[in-house]
Amino acid sequence: MLPEDVLRDAPSYTPHPHELADLELLLSGAYAPLTGFLGRADLHALRRRGRLADGTPWPVPVTLEVPEEIAGRLNLEDPLHRTVILTDPEGAPVAALEVSDVWPSREREWGVGGRVTRMGDGGHGPFQRLRRTPEEVRALLPPGRVLGVIADRPLHRPQLAQISHAARTLGAHLLILIPVIGPGPDGLPPEALVRTIFAARDRMPPATIVAVPLLPRGDELRDALLRARVAGAYGVSHVLSTGDMLTGGNLRVLVPRELAYDNRDGQWRWRDDIPPRNRRLAMTPAEIDDLLDRGFPLPEWHTPPAVAKELVRVRPPRRHRGLVVFFTGFSGSGKSTIARGLADTLRESGDRTITLLDGDVVRRELSAGLGFSKADRDRNVRRIGWVAAEVGRHRGMAVACPIAPYENARAAVRAMAVEAGAGFVLVHVNTPLEVCEQRDRKGLYARARAGQLRGMTGIDDPYEEPADAELTIDTTTMSVAEAIEIVIAYLVESGWVEPKM
Repeated sequence: MLPEDVLRDAPSYTPHPHELADLELLLSGAYAPLTGFLGRADLHALRRRGRLADGTPWPVPVTLEVPEEIAGRLNLEDPLHRTVILTDPEGAPVAALEVSDVWPSREREWGVGGRVTRMGDGGHGPFQRLRRTPEEVRALLPPGRVLGVIADRPLHRPQLAQISHAARTLGAHLLILIPVIGPGPDGLPPEALVRTIFAARDRMPPATIVAVPLLPRGDELRDALLRARVAGAYGVSHVLSTGDMLTGGNLRVLVPRELAYDNRDGQWRWRDDIPPRNRRLAMTPAEIDDLLDRGFPLPEWHTPPAVAKELVRVRPPRRHRGLVVFFTGFSGSGKSTIARGLADTLRESGDRTITLLDGDVVRRELSAGLGFSKADRDRNVRRIGWVAAEVGRHRGMAVACPIAPYENARAAVRAMAVEAGAGFVLVHVNTPLEVCEQRDRKGLYARARAGQLRGMTGIDDPYEEPADAELTIDTTTMSVAEAIEIVIAYLVESGWVEPKM
């Protein structure tokens, strides 16, 4: 335990979500033999040889970056000034990092490596009782083989049949590992994914269920190797995956090298001797999503009723699901007028609760004090996105219409909506700049051309045209009523709004 005066004077920092996930796995022992974030020597060896500096095989970098001002307060020569307190998003201490290495990684960010020590009560959130340490889980497992299933998707009948077949074939106890950091491949929030796994429990052999903060890194092979590492720490001897690499309901078994068909380099290999049962009956995730979106029941031959019930709860038909309609375009393009008309039209039907987040009103009520620098514009759009996502989380519809000139900020808003379980429709009001200047209702373009206004989008600040808009409208020769009808027609056609009788 570090001295109280060290902890009292140490700077604190809240890592990014993927870093917090790695931190939890480090603290629990799931990343054994790692005891902290990697330093430069380990990272260099990992890039060159796929091993740590001491020769230990390891699949992925486990790193932490801190702001320049935090790194500037560290003194590696002084034990009293080389500790950083790592906190959760609410500011509660999670761990103490004793920094042993620090280096510049990118602009105003510094990489830090060193051992981590747990602080606090271990966290909060849904299903904390399932977030057991590997040591606790190993103590619960019966002797013999353990079949681990990385369940990052709901389990339907084809997968359940193959899990049962694999467990019988291997004579193994079943351990279900559920990734619980962020939405899974199907977009389900982690707590909903956990509920679907429990709903299928009576369809599988006796099982131990554990929640693990495993976050995909975007590299299929490295993700598989890391998951195998973590599963091994929990006592798993054989791993079954239900990830994206598997199609048609087929599952593949990862076995220890002594049982693999090809172990020439001493590495684990994928093995395909578990037969692809029910392959012809398996539905794709896209087919499942389509049925849920349209409000059609999932066929019982494919999905157990209890699992289907949980999926319908979290993914009701689009017409009953939260939605964010996000307009973007130049000032004067007509986006605010269309957004207000859309909100008014939808309110007339009474089918949804509508929240209009107009750019000027938001600037006054939500983002007062922000300027028009790129950073402040990003903050403004992200604040709008957060509020809109919360509206969508509670099954309402948010209609937002900021200029939102930057792609990264728009992508962040889309991600917030999806993570909240809501839909997202981006409408690009693509009225040409010259038309917007002719309208110039607020006189902003004239002031910008005269040099009286700086940072005007389209004049001296760029507008990054969206390549992912669901709908594009040019209001040059179109009336407001016509534009509103186009948007409503799209929402009806895509199932978000009930058609008029």
